[in-house]
Parts: sequence; C-alpha cells; structure tokens
Amino acid sequence: MSPRFWSNVLAVAYREARIVRHDRAFLGVVLMQPVMMLIIFGLVLSNKPANVPWAVIDRSAAASSRRLVAEVQATGYFRPPRAIASYDEARDLLQRGEALAVLVIPEDFARDVERGRPRAQLLLDGSDPLSAARIGAYVGQVAAVFATRPAPAPTRPSAPRLPGPIDVRQRFWFNPTLSDRVFFLSAFAGMLLTNLCLSVTSGGLVGEREMGTYEQMLALPTTSLEIVLGKLVPYVVVCYALLLFAIFSSGIIFGIWPHGSWLALFAITLPFVLASLAIGVLVSVLAQTTAQSVFITVFFILPSFVLSGVMYPYQFMPRGVREVGGLFPLRWYQIALRRIVERGGGFVEVLGPALALGGLFAGLLLLIRWRMKPRLA
Repeated sequence: MSPRFWSNVLAVAYREARIVRHDRAFLGVVLMQPVMMLIIFGLVLSNKPANVPWAVIDRSAAASSRRLVAEVQATGYFRPPRAIASYDEARDLLQRGEALAVLVIPEDFARDVERGRPRAQLLLDGSDPLSAARIGAYVGQVAAVFATRPAPAPTRPSAPRLPGPIDVRQRFWFNPTLSDRVFFLSAFAGMLLTNLCLSVTSGGLVGEREMGTYEQMLALPTTSLEIVLGKLVPYVVVCYALLLFAIFSSGIIFGIWPHGSWLALFAITLPFVLASLAIGVLVSVLAQTTAQSVFITVFFILPSFVLSGVMYPYQFMPRGVREVGGLFPLRWYQIALRRIVERGGGFVEVLGPALALGGLFAGLLLLIRWRMKPRLA
C-alpha cells in the first residue's frame, strides 16, 4: 500500500478523535459504565443470602421454639420474622413474594426437644432455586447444632445442652425440582421486551433531529404528549407479538406454561411496555446523536438486568441498592411474571407491580414533556 493510503487513514482517524474528544456525553457514558459495573459486581452482588424475608408458624409457643427462631435470626441473613398462624397464610406470603421461607414448628416441639428427637418443617419458595437451596442450607446448619439433649450428669453443673440435630423437613413450593430453567424462562419475556423497547425507541427523536425533521414535527398541531404516545403505539403491538413468542416457545419447547391468569399477564404487560418504551424516548430526547443514544441505552439495559432481579434475587441486595432497582420497570414486571408463571397468581397478585409501573410511566411522560418543550424561533 502506498504511503498516501496510511496518511489518509491517519487523517480520518485524527478527525474522528477530535470529534470524540469534544463529545462529552459519549465520554461520560464510556467512563461511567465500567465504574458502574465494578461497583455492581464488586460490592452489590453476592450469592450469600441477606435481608431474607421469612415467617414463622410457631404452634409450640415454648421457650425452645423461641430459641430456635432467635438462633436462625442471629445468623444475620434474615430479617425479623413475621408470625403467622396457618398454611394458608404461608402460601399467600410465598405466592406474593413477601416471604422466601416459612418455618413451621409443630405443637409437640418442646416435648420432642426433651426427648432429643425434635422436628420442624421449612417451606421454601422454589421459584428461585439458588436462593431456596442456600436459605435451606443456612437453616439446616442452625438446626444441626441446636442444643437439645442434656449433657451427662457428672459434667454439667448448670445442665448445659448438647447439639442433637433438629430434623428439618424442607418442602419447595412452585418449583419442587428446583429447575434453573423454570427460573430463567419465567422472566424470559421481560428480558426480550426490555431489549426491544429500549432499542427501537432510543433513536427515534434523535434520528428526527439529525435528519432535520424534528422542528417540523414540533410545528405540527399536536402536543408533545400526543407525539410521544403516537410513536409508542406501533411498538406496543410488536411487543405483544414478542410476548406471545416468548410464552409459546417456552411452553412448546420446554413445557413451561403460565400457571396463573393469562389475562393478568397480558394486562400487566401493557404498563411495562409503555414505561420501557418511555425510557427509550427519554434517552432519545436527551441524546444529541444516534451514537450517544446507543451508549445511553446500553447504560440502562445492563443495570436493568442486574438490579431488577431477573438473574439475581433482588431481596439479597443491600438496602439502598434494592430501592434503586425499583426505578427500573423490569423489576416490577419480573415480579409479576414470576407470580403468574410460577406461582399461579392472578390480578390481585400483580396489582402492586401494576401500580408501580403506572407510576413510572406517568413520571417518565412528565420528564419527556418537560424536555420536549419546543424552542422554535
């Protein structure tokens, strides 16, 4: 190749480098993304259970049963337990995701402790196999060293008790075999729709701006809110088609069908799709170029997957980070998906996520409307 070829390449490279150097939004995203990933994977994520919500059915109400609950609580992995009275309450808590485990202490527990043969039952939410297995293991460790049998008389001036393990019978609900495939495919639609919604709308308005038609669009006899909603409607139809693909592909190929209400599933999808599309429109409004919109979109997608609970249980995240994850629509949609697909929920179980998604969509519309106020000469 001639020297002129390399000279031209270097000249173009120098020009592009100068453009990139003055693109503050691009440089900001490039620098912030690795820092964000370092913080998330280094400080936030851990497979060790923490802040685990749980409940107790204590039918014994004896000192020994209270001591067992206190020793489980003392591990530091669990929140203060919620006292309930029946299996119906336990199933309701597990179905709504308000508890990941329920410890059932039988009525004869105190007598069985004296005899050295105590038993208890642990009900676990199997919709997240890794979490269920780890929670069960930690409770099992406490039960294995629980002091039940009196020590031999010559060696016990104050009657200490020796470990004599509690037989903890574990029962996994909603996913009895702890299949990882069920866990991931139950939220499969959420991941597909998040990718689609953020990708297709993030370049819309910024593309109009680059083509010079943005001002013409603002000059139309329509409000900014009407423009945004008009741009979202076609993609809502596409998203429902993708939802059907996710449901039928998971069901036909792997046998994983929703156990709950299909109508509730279609209903909760609408506010999620609108909120996710609105994020893409907001990115398009904020970005000055298509390249910026692409990088900002990636900046949204990564924490959305990590902090939402799709691949990692959000209940285990530190306080503060868990609340930040609630700002992503995928957090609430994956909660609704798991309640419908795995736990057999209906409209009542997804009412909370639906309200949260509706609030996010309304807030995003207000931000977009504020940013889109026309400034025409």
